[in-house]
Amino acid sequence: MNKQTNTTLKVKFGQNDRPLASDVKQKLADIVMSITWREIAHDYFGKSSSWLYHKLDGIDGNGGRGGFTESELDTLRYALNDLAERLKAAAERL
Repeated sequence: MNKQTNTTLKVKFGQNDRPLASDVKQKLADIVMSITWREIAHDYFGKSSSWLYHKLDGIDGNGGRGGFTESELDTLRYALNDLAERLKAAAERL
């Protein structure tokens, strides 16, 4: 497992001062295959899994270049933190 410790990743910005999608996906690389993104898209964003996959790949709804808005990044952070807390609580119940 590839874990980064005590490393601060610099966020690169694309058009409209949004973090580049590849940066978001790169930061999630160690968990991207372990997460049910469909559930996150539905439960936290109210969107389809394809919408979230497109966002992760830097594609907007029209097939052009896009990424996460700051608000969407806040929601994604919240979703991942919520999932982390739920996993930890489940592990401690064992």
